[in-house]
Amino acid sequence: MRKLVISAVSALVFATTSTFAADYPSKEIQGVIQWGAGGSTDTVMRSVTPHAEEALGGTVVMQNMTGGVGAIALNYVAGQAADGYTLLMGAENPLLYKVMGLGDKDYSDFIPINLLARGTPILVANKDAPFDDYAGMMAYIKENPGELRVGATGPGGLPSVITAMMNTIEGKLDVISVPYDGDGPALTALQGGAIDVMPAVLGAAIEGIRAGNMKPLAIFDVAQNEKLPEVPIVTSFNADYETYLPWGPFFGVFVASGTPDDVVAKLSAAYAEGAKNPEFVELMDNRGFKMMGISGAEAEEFLAKWQQGTTWLLQDAGLTKASPEEFGIKRPGQ
Repeated sequence: MRKLVISAVSALVFATTSTFAADYPSKEIQGVIQWGAGGSTDTVMRSVTPHAEEALGGTVVMQNMTGGVGAIALNYVAGQAADGYTLLMGAENPLLYKVMGLGDKDYSDFIPINLLARGTPILVANKDAPFDDYAGMMAYIKENPGELRVGATGPGGLPSVITAMMNTIEGKLDVISVPYDGDGPALTALQGGAIDVMPAVLGAAIEGIRAGNMKPLAIFDVAQNEKLPEVPIVTSFNADYETYLPWGPFFGVFVASGTPDDVVAKLSAAYAEGAKNPEFVELMDNRGFKMMGISGAEAEEFLAKWQQGTTWLLQDAGLTKASPEEFGIKRPGQ
């Protein structure tokens, strides 16, 4: 009798879940954006979601939930029912929460619906710098130790990761790190001659490059960039960078682990379709982002490699609160 009751309950749950997934969405979906209005993540999500809504046949009501470097939004969504009615619209930061002491959850507690696009890092120099490419910069550092001024924006930011990557690949570089409150002020300082070199996202630097106000040294990617096809990729100078590349800030839509597979499939298909919309593609292209549009195992593999490489780079640079090893994150190559 007990087995019959359990079997009946299991059948009821399966039937209810299947019906639920078939009717999804039957009400408004909440989209929680990790960052404030007007920022890059906000702009990306508010641009792609209307197109995803058309494919999904439902409504996604978006709201900005700021604080804790995005952790407040992540924890909120993790605490809601895993039914597909609460989406997390975020960027790369959660993959660093554990090692930076910002929280005990990250994207391993979520299912990636779609990783939409990623930024491409580029190393740029003042237009009057006495070198014209990455190799020339490395030679200058060796010949002039302690003189090159490199812009920074704080632990975990793109400049800190790229600088840590260079230190890991090339050996500790004898340079001066000059802190700024964001890419904008740092790139302004670069053009004014206050610093010599700045790692930045291509979208933020490309107009200055085109105007001749700064010069590109290398693109940190594994393939030439269509926007700047004449700029060499860093792997052409040192193939060891392939261990950590491709890398860059990214944008993605997530749901809590445990969300029914059918619901995940519907959301993934909708955002995949939305990401193909010409208006959205043009927006990403104009901002220098590289389209990804991946989900499932491919997205999980990308997230794992991103977290593995980045956390260990920051660990070796002395910028973490805890070792990646404490959380089962293996060093690249192991």
